[in-house]
Amino acid sequence: MDNIIKGHAAIMDRYDPEKTKGLVVDEWGNWFNVEPGTNPGFLYQQNTMRDAITAAIHLNIFNQHADRVKAANLAQMINVLQSVILTRDDKIVLTPTFHVFRMFRVHQEATLLNLDLRCEDYIFGNKKIPAISASASVDKDGKVHISLANLNPNKSITITCPLIGNSFKNITGEVLTASQMNSYNSFESPETVKPAVFKGFSLKDGILSITMPSKSVVVFELTK
Repeated sequence: MDNIIKGHAAIMDRYDPEKTKGLVVDEWGNWFNVEPGTNPGFLYQQNTMRDAITAAIHLNIFNQHADRVKAANLAQMINVLQSVILTRDDKIVLTPTFHVFRMFRVHQEATLLNLDLRCEDYIFGNKKIPAISASASVDKDGKVHISLANLNPNKSITITCPLIGNSFKNITGEVLTASQMNSYNSFESPETVKPAVFKGFSLKDGILSITMPSKSVVVFELTK
């Protein structure tokens, strides 16, 4: 997704250097095989911690390209592909993707903060990607929010963040993770994957040190 947006943005920058036109990402999300026993045409699939990581990656990318991306639509909202809600009769389940969307809502109507992210790679076979995804913003009240995702399903990763030019009196965090990458919420166990208070960080001499659990999404709020 990052490469797709960069490619389109480069063309748009040539003909619209003042960025008067926005870029719309029509649909995004994971597309897996349908759940056994369901109608193949309905595209009903379960939603796991893997989908939560995918959601965090995409939302961070869209944040990073806020100068161009003005709308980005999750493929479907209910019961189809990477949904935020699953329903059955009179029951509903909030998916891991739902929780990521709720956690990231703090970036709405905020101002993007530039990040210089340097991290190790997650390597699988002969392929590799940066192990950490991130974006940050400041809202109208001066609160800074940092959203992070550890893409490595097998390893916790510690990163450091210098808080330059500001003294923050209060830092809180929320984490979404699970025992397995394919952990999910079912109608029988609807809270297998849910957010919790995150305490895996410390602040000393203006340096925020964060230990990201494997396969996790963390959102921080920093207030003065």
